[in-house]
Formats: sequence, structure tokens, C-alpha cells
Amino acid sequence: MRWKRWLGILSVFVIVALLVAYGFREQPVPVEVAAVARGPLRVTIEEEGKTRVTDRFVVSAPVAGFARRIHLEVDDPVKRGQLIVVLEPQAQRSVVLDARTRAEAEARVRQAEAALAEAVSRVPAARADVTYWEAQFVRVEKLQRSGDLAREVYDKALADKRRAEAALVSSERAVAVARAEVDAARVAVTQPTRINLRPEGDLVPVSSPVAGRVLRVMHKSEGPVIAGDPLVELANARALEVEVEVLSADAVRIAPGGEVILERWGGSAPLTGKVRTVEPAGFTKVSALGVEEQRVRVIADITSPEEEWSRLGDAYRVEASFVVWKADDVLQVPASALFRHRGGWAVFVKEGDRARRREVKVGQRNGLAAQILEGLKEGEQVIRHPDDTIEENTLLGVRTVSEG
Repeated sequence: MRWKRWLGILSVFVIVALLVAYGFREQPVPVEVAAVARGPLRVTIEEEGKTRVTDRFVVSAPVAGFARRIHLEVDDPVKRGQLIVVLEPQAQRSVVLDARTRAEAEARVRQAEAALAEAVSRVPAARADVTYWEAQFVRVEKLQRSGDLAREVYDKALADKRRAEAALVSSERAVAVARAEVDAARVAVTQPTRINLRPEGDLVPVSSPVAGRVLRVMHKSEGPVIAGDPLVELANARALEVEVEVLSADAVRIAPGGEVILERWGGSAPLTGKVRTVEPAGFTKVSALGVEEQRVRVIADITSPEEEWSRLGDAYRVEASFVVWKADDVLQVPASALFRHRGGWAVFVKEGDRARRREVKVGQRNGLAAQILEGLKEGEQVIRHPDDTIEENTLLGVRTVSEG
């Protein structure tokens, strides 16, 4: 039965040889492929933006004073010329003094009265000087006419008389100023007996300059205001535009009149818009990663029917896609199939069960697809996400075919 033993040994050698051959044979690389197809292609620049009213009006206090309570609420409609608030000018209200302020005011009164007394005391001395120098001038004038006195003495006596007269006028005016300061100090210390010191005709009404709706009320309760303080912000809430900040390198590709798609604004369908203007001046903005970026504001108008975006308001968030290029019939492949080769672009094409490198000429691209100008035909299959395991003539294994 020795032949049976040799048959068993031979069988073992054959099995081992088959296993070794199987282990050294080329293994297929599983890949994902997509078909080269024709279809619409759109290249966009996407940025986050916000809505804003086209014209807003801030109603401010024209004078300093006391603003009465504003009864308007946010979103209330207003008409052109409608009364918004009534101001009582500052001079129309008396100030009730606390103890410290009253003490300071009374001290100022005493100071002003002392200054008045000092000014009054100087007037008699000034008058006496005038009387003296007038008499001196009369004597000098007689002697000068008779030729017994030099001209220089006459000129000096005349200057002294005029100087004394000017000093008298100055002292009398100082008395008037001191009396006015006393009166002002006494008014400041007077305790008011009522708040409104003037009739209603002296009130300042502030009206709406336009018809619209109330966006914000900045000074709701009554209280003091100074000239220029904002009181109410008004606008036509239905006249909205979209403000988007884009990188300056992208802004040069966006032209006025271009198409804008507004997405993820909260509605069920995207909105359409049109670029109105690309601002000529940029600005520096620090990104969330701490990188300084040059940004440019792009303003777009919403062209969709108003009933589709009626719930939008001022400063609502939207995501804007600016269409910089589009075509309806474009030969294209997934952008993930492209890789750099010899300074250009290439793809791996599936021919049978092998991979073939193919150099291609690429046109327009977005983040998902790329236009193919040369190198591929419709219907061919390209490998998506090729890695270092894929080379020329690589055996391909089981594939998951997905839509481009």
C-alpha cells in the first residue's frame, strides 16, 4: 500500500503549491467608480449673509430736554407726520435740588453777592478820579492856551482824564455784571413749586419723517435726553436687501446683475436674487481661526415674490450662493476623481478590470464636479478618490457604482 502513502504526499504538495500560487497572485483593489456624464453645471461662491432694510430712519431728539413716554411698540405701523414723542425743552423744567447741590448753589449766591459789593465799592473811587482829572485838565488847558505850558503836559493831562473816565465806565459795567451773576445764582437755588413752568405751546413735538414700521424703540420710558439722542428707528420692513461679506479674491469674480441663490433661510425652497452692487472698498476682518482676511460687502436684491419670504425680517441669516458661471449641457466628472499629474490634471479610467491613467483638460469646477474639455468621453467610468494603491494597469476589484 506504499502507493497510497505516496499519493497522499503528492496531494499535500499539490495543495501547498496551489495555496502559494494563490497567495502570490495579483489581488484586485476595490474602488468606487462614477460615469462620465453630461448635465448642468453651476459654479458658485458661497458665503453667509444677512438681510437688512434698504432705508432705515433714526428719529433723534432735536433739542435737549425731557422726553415723555413713547407709546409705540416694535412692528407698529406709523404714518408720515405721525406724532412719535413730545419733548419738554430743558429750560421748561425746573430742577429739584438735593441738600448738597442746594448748599453749593447757596455758596455761589454768597460769592456773587460779595463780588457785587466789591464792584459797587469801586465806583465812588472811580468817580473821584474822574472829578480830579477833569479839574486838572481845565487848569492845564488854560495854561497851554496862554503859552505858559508845554504841549506834552497838556497831552498827558488829557490822557489821564480819559483814562479815569474809562475806569469809571468799566467799574459801572462790573457792577452790572455782578448783579446779573447774583440773579443767576439766586435762580439756581430757588426751589420750584411746580414742574411745568411754561405753557403747552412751548413743547416740542417730534413726528415721523416717513411711513413704515417701528424696528426699535431706544428710549421707551420718559426721561431726560440730550440733543441727538436716538429715540425710535423706523423703516419699511418689506423693503429688504441682502448683505454678504465675501473674500476680496472672490469679489472680483462677482458682477452687478449676477444671479444669487439664497438658501437655508428657514423656508422650504431657495429664494432667487440679483447682485445690485459690489462695494469698491474692502475692509480687514479677523476670521474665527484668528486669520486676517480682506473682505468686501456685496449687496443683493431679493427677486422672488414677496409672499415667499414674507416671514423674513431685518438682520435675518441667509446663505448666499453667487452664480459666476453655469451651463446646461456640460461633460463632467466628480471633482474627487481628479489628481495632479505632470503639472496638469489626470484621472484613472476603468477599462475592463484594469485602471488606465488618462490626462485630461479641465474647464470650470465647483466643489463637487469638474468640466472636462478633452481626454474623456461620455459613458466612460472614472475612479473616485484614487489613492497610492492605484497605478497604471492596477487590477480593480468589486466596485460601488454611485451617481456623479
